[in-house]
Amino acid sequence: MSNQVTLEQLEQQIAQLSPHEQLKLMVRIAEQLRTIPLNILRVIGEEDALRLQRVREADELLALCDAAAEMWEGEFDAACEIRQMREERDEQIWMNKS
Repeated sequence: MSNQVTLEQLEQQIAQLSPHEQLKLMVRIAEQLRTIPLNILRVIGEEDALRLQRVREADELLALCDAAAEMWEGEFDAACEIRQMREERDEQIWMNKS
């Protein structure tokens, strides 16, 4: 017997996760994919490579936002705002995948 899971089966399992758990999974996958050079990604197709590049760029931008949030002083909770923006972005990404 094969223990391989098809992409469709995996998508069904992921859909059963809470949005928070889906986000954690996405972060882990993005971290793993950062180590793969983009020229190798031609194998998976230009559209997927472009999508991955956009995710990388978004992660870099969010890291800059996190750094800015850490420097913010006062009553405004920049970190909370950034987390909310991330959640909204992630919801859009997951909705576009459907």
